[in-house]
Amino acid sequence: MVFWSFTTTSKVVVILLSLLSLLRPLTSIRLGLVRLPLPDLPSFREAPAFRNGEGCGSSEADRINVAMTLDVNYLRGTMAAVLSMLQHSTCPENLAFYFLSAHESPELFTSIRSTFPYLNMTIYRFDSNRVRGKISKSIRQALDQPLNYARIYLADTIPENVQRVIYLDSDLVVVDDIAKLWGVDMEGKIVAAPEYCHANFTLYFTDQFWRDPVLSKTFKGRNPCYFNTGVMVMDVEKWRKEKYTEKVEEWMAVQKQRKRIYHLGSLPPFLLVLAGNIKAVDHRWNQHGLGGDNLEGKCRSLHPGPISLLHWSGKGKPWLRLDSRKPCIVDHLWAPYDLYRSSRHFFEE
Repeated sequence: MVFWSFTTTSKVVVILLSLLSLLRPLTSIRLGLVRLPLPDLPSFREAPAFRNGEGCGSSEADRINVAMTLDVNYLRGTMAAVLSMLQHSTCPENLAFYFLSAHESPELFTSIRSTFPYLNMTIYRFDSNRVRGKISKSIRQALDQPLNYARIYLADTIPENVQRVIYLDSDLVVVDDIAKLWGVDMEGKIVAAPEYCHANFTLYFTDQFWRDPVLSKTFKGRNPCYFNTGVMVMDVEKWRKEKYTEKVEEWMAVQKQRKRIYHLGSLPPFLLVLAGNIKAVDHRWNQHGLGGDNLEGKCRSLHPGPISLLHWSGKGKPWLRLDSRKPCIVDHLWAPYDLYRSSRHFFEE
């Protein structure tokens, strides 16, 4: 379901809705939907206008599709991520953003539109009922939120004419041209992402999983490696045709109804279905783990090697640590992209 798409008409609608909400703040406004109340949103500075460089095409074939979730608690991270992509892109006007939100609220629309007036984007409603009764408790509450599972249903939510998309978490910044990641040769695979084969793959599943004579054979014939689902190039056309949503859901059902086979939210069912059968891309496209572990979120340093994307996966988020005045060194790499109006991390208004 399309929630908001930016057109000239929609600009007028947003202005009218904003005025009406000031006059009647306790009244829901109906536009074929029910508006749920949201907590006060942070205020952001308007980002500069980024224009295409020479040699950028303007056809449908030149478009780069980027999908992200839109969470009120991570909105500050989303704004920074979008800014970083626009700033480092040779053809920023070719970026098309698809946001998945659990809330149908004009405030989110207005917040993004006022921050990025020229952004090509659409907000789609993610129905949390799709995962009702399917989520099992993990080691961190943030991982149990329905929107954390929206990536599983991405292909079913965005338009069917979208065949390929880059899915990104909101706690990252891109410091390279995103077109380089978009251009990866998928080689017929469903997902392309950095693989980390040095990680102890067995730790992502419980002893109950590995002791089960049937479940333990899940990866037979594969060489499974960990990959982080916060940065993925996805062939969503193939995902739909081969019903990968249902394949992931089957493992969620095993976890929920039969036995506890993992602890980490939406990641393990992805690994169960896809690990060992993805297109590996350069590690530079996910310098992950900068938020520390999932329990304490302690500071971590950068891994050696070139970097195209910095990812604060883990418990610690850069905007929270900066606001607490107890930042990690790597958090200062995120600060230049922070558009939060009260921010003084890197520059003065």
